[in-house]
Amino acid sequence: MDSATEFERLRPAMFGLAYRLLGSAAEAEDAVQDAYPKWAGAERESIGSPRAWLAKVVTNLCLNRLTSARAQRERYVGPWLPEPVLTSTDVLGPLETAEQRDSVSLAMLVLLEQLSPVERAVFVLKEAFAYSHREIAGILDVSEVNSRQLHSRARKALDRSDERRVSNPRHHEKLVESFLSAARDGDLPALESLLTADVTAWSDGGGKVTAARRPVRGAAKVARLYAGMFAGAGEVSIEILEVNGGPAVVATAGDALFGVLGFEVVDGRIRGLRAVGNPDKLAFLSGQLSRSGWLAGS
Repeated sequence: MDSATEFERLRPAMFGLAYRLLGSAAEAEDAVQDAYPKWAGAERESIGSPRAWLAKVVTNLCLNRLTSARAQRERYVGPWLPEPVLTSTDVLGPLETAEQRDSVSLAMLVLLEQLSPVERAVFVLKEAFAYSHREIAGILDVSEVNSRQLHSRARKALDRSDERRVSNPRHHEKLVESFLSAARDGDLPALESLLTADVTAWSDGGGKVTAARRPVRGAAKVARLYAGMFAGAGEVSIEILEVNGGPAVVATAGDALFGVLGFEVVDGRIRGLRAVGNPDKLAFLSGQLSRSGWLAGS
């Protein structure tokens, strides 16, 4: 297998790694692209495992980007949310298990922001890609003991992650369908029955589109928010598609992507809603939808 073919074979896994580390599809694409010249110029005979070699290059490129990215996010207007990605294809690599799907959820990607860059790298490499601590030590140039310590710290910081996982994806989808139906009908009691008492809704407009700059909390307030939002949707087309490993509401108007609403489900109810409307953050998903024929005029 020639160098270019091997790189393309590993591209989904490397993009999936970079995306989990950065929370940005655009930056993840750049990181993977920046890895290619290093790969093309390397002595193939010296590379024992192409997957591990590229993982090291991509991880280090992402670690360099994370410091500046954090500074930018501190200045971000309103809540910062990750860029949504259509995951019905293998663009992020395999999403066959609950752990793999959870690792790309909007909820998890937001939680990962709590970790230091190196803790985040250890957690992602271990949990999402099943690298051993020996392999992680080689990728990050740390000791195995340090890798285990970093992983333990990350797990403790993210101790709510197991609680978030949904064991029945079909139930998750039915819940989203029920939410959409109740919101369209303006049925506040039905909406509230689908939400936890402490539900929180975040909206990411980035200062470029109208969006709440503070989280909305509580079942009654969140129900009113989305009943009003869907009542004023007008000619917007609504679909439920798999985004970031789970069902999400995708709103389009003609050939333009209008917004994405993701759901965090706990114990059969919705505990978190994350809406992304910043057009810059919708560019990658918009391209995916165009290529798959979902957008009018594509």
